Amino acid sequence: MRFAAIADVHGNYLALAAVVADIRAQGIDEIINLGDMASGPLDARRTMDALMALDAVHVLGNHDRYLIDRPPEQMGSWDRPAHAQLDASHLDWLRAVPATRVYRESVFLCHATPGSDEVYWLETVLPDGTVRLASPDAIEQPARDIAQPLMLCAHSHIARKVRLADGRLIVNPGSVGSPGYRDVHPFPHVMEAGTPDARYAILEGPEGGWRVTFRYVPYDHDAMAALARRNGQPELASALATGWIM
Repeated sequence: MRFAAIADVHGNYLALAAVVADIRAQGIDEIINLGDMASGPLDARRTMDALMALDAVHVLGNHDRYLIDRPPEQMGSWDRPAHAQLDASHLDWLRAVPATRVYRESVFLCHATPGSDEVYWLETVLPDGTVRLASPDAIEQPARDIAQPLMLCAHSHIARKVRLADGRLIVNPGSVGSPGYRDVHPFPHVMEAGTPDARYAILEGPEGGWRVTFRYVPYDHDAMAALARRNGQPELASALATGWIM
């Protein structure tokens, strides 16, 4: 089995197009999308049109859920502009996407953790805003009821793989479209990839154990940074241009 995992596109159509082109150049047909597809002050409509046309396996992210479980006046600064670009067909399609699923019987898929779409699985945030790898116990606990040998998550935008004590593997492919952001939960912090490249992962297995290749794909990130700046998001523009929040 050989497939690509993408996540956290966040309305960045140019990054998505570059990643899909790179996936096809690797000779890969099967794609898994781990959610957070449209939200952001970028190009939500073109992104959703592309994802809906893509022959892929999708799960719902927390920002996807925010687009369909509340009125626009209660949405955040990344969700409202995306919602304004979408029509009923996009939102109905999102409503049919599950929060978790199992792919080919051996890969568990979720956006954040098996039980929550808003909690980091592989990272922890300290009260002073420091972000670090979560403890082994904290990572192991959500996996206890998962039978599959490979688990895929997203949400933190940080490409990472962690091997559990029993040999199972958890992989976050990184973010296609958002290399940095600021958040206030559970404590104020920033996430930064340190590169503006679009990111995804190639997974191969299970014979001989799962093998993971993280891919970093250059694209016209300056165009998307300029769009974020025009839409009043200077921090996102900085992340798109450099991979850092400045």
